Order: sequence, then C-alpha cells, then structure tokens
Amino acid sequence: MPKKNTENNTLADNRKAWHDYFIEETYECGIELVGTEVKSIRNGRANLKDSYAEIRNGEVFACNMHVSPYTEGNIFNVDPLRKRKLLLHKTEINKLLGYTTQKGYTLVPVAMYLKNRRVKVKLAVAVGKKNYDKRDAMKEKDAKREIDRSMKNVR
Repeated sequence: MPKKNTENNTLADNRKAWHDYFIEETYECGIELVGTEVKSIRNGRANLKDSYAEIRNGEVFACNMHVSPYTEGNIFNVDPLRKRKLLLHKTEINKLLGYTTQKGYTLVPVAMYLKNRRVKVKLAVAVGKKNYDKRDAMKEKDAKREIDRSMKNVR
C-alpha cells in the first residue's frame, strides 16, 4: 500500500500567532481528546485563535482551544473550551519549562493536523512582538508583494 501524501492535512491553523509573535522553536505533540471531539476536529470545527499552552505539575495543557460540539454527539459532548492535555516527552517538557521561566516567552499552539490518522498539535515557543515589529513585518510583506508584481509584469 503506497504511503499517503502527508501534505495539506491541516485541520486548524493559528495565523494570528505568526503575526503577534516571533516563533523561536516548534514541537510536534499529541493531544488527549474525547471521541466526539475527534469527529468535530476532523470536520474542521476547531479554532486555535487566542489559544495558549501552560505547564502545570510537569504536564502541558492547551487552554482556550475551541472545539465545537459534534452535532450528533448529544450526551457525549464536552465543554468546547476545556483544557486539553498535550502529550510530550519529559525531556521536552523540561526544556519548555526552561523557556517559559524566562521573561517574554510563551507557548502557543500554531497548527492542528493529521499524521497517520492521529491528531497532532504543533506547539511553538514564542516571544511577543511589539507594535513597531508588526509594522516592520507589514512593510516587508508589502515590499515583497510589489517585487512579485513587478516581476510578473516583466514576464
């Protein structure tokens, strides 16, 4: 059986994180979900906007991650904004703990995707951008867009 293409299996994306933070490092981690949550996520009903991760008692939890209730789930549905445990190795958790104790660093879920039929979360170690950093990024983006336009007209 040929291996399936793993490209474009993204279920949810946090584009706002790339705008609001400098992404230092990313980690792939599993997530502890209930059955109806998996069905809802596979239907594209997850939202990572304004979500973050925190470390408590040696475990990593994703907070403020919204997973809409599954329509056919009735009594098996859970709270859409509940804290969900992220599955990482102990050494990775200790490394993340070292980052978050430094001032300005935070953990942000950047993407949620399928890998080998399992839901994975890409967790990023991030530093917040200041307003002038955001303006500089927008200027660079506009300049790149203008260059691409002029190169397109030349052809």
